[in-house]
Amino acid sequence: MKYLFAIGVLLAGSVTARAQQPRQPSAQQRAAAAQMGPTPGQAPDTLAETPNPFADDVKAMGEGRRLFNWYNCAGCHGDHAGGGMGPSLRDSTWRYGGTDARIYRSIAEGRTKGMPAWGSKLPPDQIWKLVAYIRSLRTAKEPDKPTP
Repeated sequence: MKYLFAIGVLLAGSVTARAQQPRQPSAQQRAAAAQMGPTPGQAPDTLAETPNPFADDVKAMGEGRRLFNWYNCAGCHGDHAGGGMGPSLRDSTWRYGGTDARIYRSIAEGRTKGMPAWGSKLPPDQIWKLVAYIRSLRTAKEPDKPTP
């Protein structure tokens, strides 16, 4: 009886050890995966980072502030971009990326859940000035800072 128990323990141990080893996909599984395409998830960023021609232009930042109000961006994002019906642009959390190129793309192409596309309505230099204003928020260069 003692021997049967010992054999049972050895068999159970070898089955457990075999189950813990990662299984390699078969050739058929690899071929099917190649046809389905890449696995969903985080991928390398492929958006070209076009530099903002107005990035350090304080006058353009002020013009961006004027455009922000003129085009009623404040209607959704709040008077000083602190959020409202649309998200805050003053914080460091950006769903679609906070680089100049990403912000430009969000304004020009729009985003799901409410952000309209402005690219066909605004010239690129105005969009870049809006980007310059948005990037100036919470910095010493911010025009017309909100009162505390």
